[in-house]
Amino acid sequence: MTFPGRDLGELSAAVERGDIASATVLTGAAINDGVEAGAILSALMLAMDRVGERFQHNQIFVPEMLVAARAMKEAMASVEPLLIDAGIRPEHTAVIGTIKGDLHDIGKNLVGMMWKGANINVVDLGTDVSPQRFVAAVAEHDARIVGISALLTTTMVGMRAAVDAVHGAYDSGRVSVVVGGAPLTAEFAAAIGADAFAPDAGSAVEVVKGLLAR
Repeated sequence: MTFPGRDLGELSAAVERGDIASATVLTGAAINDGVEAGAILSALMLAMDRVGERFQHNQIFVPEMLVAARAMKEAMASVEPLLIDAGIRPEHTAVIGTIKGDLHDIGKNLVGMMWKGANINVVDLGTDVSPQRFVAAVAEHDARIVGISALLTTTMVGMRAAVDAVHGAYDSGRVSVVVGGAPLTAEFAAAIGADAFAPDAGSAVEVVKGLLAR
């Protein structure tokens, strides 16, 4: 889709390369020229899909993903009021947090931004999150996905309690738990009863899409 003097492909490309200034300007221009908010959202989602794919193929790395996610976030700040006015809201909600005892948040933040780029409403609980807080947040926000992160081997063992708490309160077909973090493996995720394992932020989007499609 094009609009006077602009191409939404330019917006997607600006976000993909992490050009915050251009992404913001192009988003504002699209809005001023009357482009539908849904079309702008689609351009932003396309960019983040490409970013995730490039990361999974080792074409870009964490710093590039971070700047792309920040560009998307800045562009979305202008679009969100229009989406609300048009009645366009994310269909699903995810809560995400770093497990109790762990204060690391870079990976968690990146996953959250990637999920937002996939048009998922994300409720970030921050770090040092107890199993009870995850359970309460699901009820409060009617979440379908719980994302639990850990960076320390000393805290990853506490993930089982969080997974058990969520599954004890909600049927796994209703609420799915995704775990991730540098020391984790797919085998560990399966052992603690998680519904899925995301090895990185790029794959986290596809993992959640698969869970939501069940």
